[in-house]
Amino acid sequence: QVHLAESGGGLVQAGGSLRLSCAASGAIYSIDAMGWYRQAPGKQRELVAAIASGGSTNYADSVKGRFTISRDNAKNALYLQMNSLKPEDTAVYYCNIDHRRWGTHASYWGQGTQVTVSS
Repeated sequence: QVHLAESGGGLVQAGGSLRLSCAASGAIYSIDAMGWYRQAPGKQRELVAAIASGGSTNYADSVKGRFTISRDNAKNALYLQMNSLKPEDTAVYYCNIDHRRWGTHASYWGQGTQVTVSS
């Protein structure tokens, strides 16, 4: 089993910054893509940013130029640097990984971390 633990959420004023971290542990064989998703009250969960095992990234249009996703493959860790935060960034942020073992893929989710941006 693979376990994901997020940290770094909190309350920040508009224009501020936060850095989210996600640590994967357990029976890890290989992690392909990793990503951050978010879900605001009354809305569907949406992709914020993703990063492939080789380092290529993609971002939601709403966060381009403000958020930066990165990963440390040696530590099985994922990060999201969030700058110039806006009230509309308020949501629960979830870490997701595409875990691969013997050619079989499985998706794992963290428990989520709350990010609240005040105006």
